[in-house]
Amino acid sequence: MLDSDQIFPPIKPLMDATEAHYESSRCLFCYNAPCVQACPTSIDIPLFIRQISTGNTLGAAKTIYTANYLGNTCAKVCPTEVLCEGACVYSKANIRALDIGRLQNFATHNAIENNHFFFSVQKAKDKKIAVIGAGPAGISCACQLREEGYQVDIYEARKNASGLALHGIAPYKLTNQEALMEIEYLQTQFGFSIIYNSPIETRVDLEILESRYDAIFLGVGMGRSAEIKIQGEEKTNCVGAVEFIERMKIGDVLKPFPKKVIVLGGGNTAMDAASESARLGAEKVILAYRRSQDQMKAFAFEYELAKTFGVVGMFNLAPIEILGNNRVGGIRFIRTETVNGKLLNIPNSELVLDCDLIIKATGQLKHTALFQNIPGLLIDPTGKVQIDPVTGHTTNPLYFAGGDAVNGGAEVVNAVAEGKLAAKGIIQFLSK
Repeated sequence: MLDSDQIFPPIKPLMDATEAHYESSRCLFCYNAPCVQACPTSIDIPLFIRQISTGNTLGAAKTIYTANYLGNTCAKVCPTEVLCEGACVYSKANIRALDIGRLQNFATHNAIENNHFFFSVQKAKDKKIAVIGAGPAGISCACQLREEGYQVDIYEARKNASGLALHGIAPYKLTNQEALMEIEYLQTQFGFSIIYNSPIETRVDLEILESRYDAIFLGVGMGRSAEIKIQGEEKTNCVGAVEFIERMKIGDVLKPFPKKVIVLGGGNTAMDAASESARLGAEKVILAYRRSQDQMKAFAFEYELAKTFGVVGMFNLAPIEILGNNRVGGIRFIRTETVNGKLLNIPNSELVLDCDLIIKATGQLKHTALFQNIPGLLIDPTGKVQIDPVTGHTTNPLYFAGGDAVNGGAEVVNAVAEGKLAAKGIIQFLSK
């Protein structure tokens, strides 16, 4: 197993008690706190910070977990710079925002490490729910249902739980150990069952679940990296970003690591892949995006972080061919421009960049084949499952959904919120 803490030291290290005390004392405990409004799970941030400040660390952890079952994971991976910390009144006054994410990590890590449990399961009910996918949405849904006494079985295609948090989050944000520790912590409290190595794919698979369960939650997340469909894409060392990150997290590092890396894309996953490549020893890492820098989907702070590792951004470049014999040797681009909102190639503007590894961070596939096996399930033209936004109920009465299957790929914290919302919808549905 890759020792992530040595190769990828955390960018947000765990606070000690002294640091947490002094940082929490900076909070103004705002009335109608904007940080709470910016949190998709509506954690009472001023309350848990006041609890840390007064030495009630366990109370702080309970406040966090009551709102967000994956409180420690979200503390590590949330883009706090644009959510709670971005909304902090200090930020508006050009003062360093309160370090909310690290304070949240301090409290929840303490609870996990010392096995302090906050939840008890109500009297068992005779209704059973199947959850497809043990990612953040599925785990959150299962916790809420179990807290109310419902029986829950989670069907997970892989050998480990936690979904994107385990397989697709850069190790300098969240290590495998941290992700799995929180799942074990929750499973011990709530007692949900996870059935590993059990992909649900065919109509027969679904029919078995439909015959055994009173409701089914779709928390399948996103699939493998999408192809960009250009000549040479099949060459060795042309890989998807999600698969690349997953390989890094299980210790399957290319040796020797390629010297010249080009990452295609402009989202947060592209930033992670580029940063990891630089930290693994690549001499040159280029982030190539087909649009302009201000059109990147990545958060600005993620790009700034990548640049601190030596990543170089090149913009308005669209890939048209991957060069080399059987192995990647370079990539041909054409320059682009945006005219009246439409991206156009500039004639006679091709250029070639040498490289020995190409990482495609150009989106992931959705599980449309699975969705099409569910009668009456409505999906939009982009492949997202359509739901009632209040209950998470799909157009098939037996099914509910949340997370990436619904939002197309948002943050972990959004998946947690949507899984909990759907669980409440399921409870309402089964109570009728």
